[in-house]
Amino acid sequence: MSEQLKVPTMAEFMAEGKQPEILFWVGSAGSYDDRAKKITKAFVKILNKANVEFAVLGTEESNTGDVAKRAGNEFLFQMQAMMNIEILNAYEVKRIVTCDPHSFNCLKNEYPSLGGNYDVVHHTQYIKELISSGRLTLEGNTYKGKRITFHDPCYLGRANSEYDAPRDVLKKTNANLVEMKRNKNTALCCGAGGAQMFKEPEKGNMDINVLRTEDALATKPDIIATGCPYCNTMMTDGVKAKEKEGEISVLDIAELIANS
Repeated sequence: MSEQLKVPTMAEFMAEGKQPEILFWVGSAGSYDDRAKKITKAFVKILNKANVEFAVLGTEESNTGDVAKRAGNEFLFQMQAMMNIEILNAYEVKRIVTCDPHSFNCLKNEYPSLGGNYDVVHHTQYIKELISSGRLTLEGNTYKGKRITFHDPCYLGRANSEYDAPRDVLKKTNANLVEMKRNKNTALCCGAGGAQMFKEPEKGNMDINVLRTEDALATKPDIIATGCPYCNTMMTDGVKAKEKEGEISVLDIAELIANS
């Protein structure tokens, strides 16, 4: 890595008696999954470029508990959530940005009832904000003329009605945005949500991620854009199943912007 990424922790900010603009919630995928780590790095690169004062919890960050909740273990969810809320409140965190729609939904909608009230923002919304306020400028030639189709993450789209931010950001790349037949509130799940990521698919004639990849391939894209680490895995696997990995890449919006 040629350029050094600056990733300060909340503890470091606290030691200096300062508060960052945002807390970047990395999430389990972004911390441990090798493919998702690239999305994390791309987003940090964007934050550094826009001179955003941000911090991460580092080793103090624990899983949001989303997976436990979706899989039906409410007790484990509450234990994990309470632990995180205690740390977030101790640091007086106000605003959280995350690249994971599952963490986004969980922190935004499920933490308040347990005493965790924060302004939670998805990274596509935050990137849009940085571009609108002039803190981030793109050289729109990297993807000029490329065909990009965006796959709506369930927990960003239908669960939280955010369809515009990712598309507005993608338009800034000067790429040719092509919509799948099933998009926005009729989008099809990639097959990973609701803790399905961690189990084998049920009997049927096709895996959901392959079906969703067929939706994407029908738009004849050069790039399938995602806004979620789990969707990224599912769509990448789908593209491999269709033996198209030579001609089509699956990239998170953060990566597309970082490359621009």
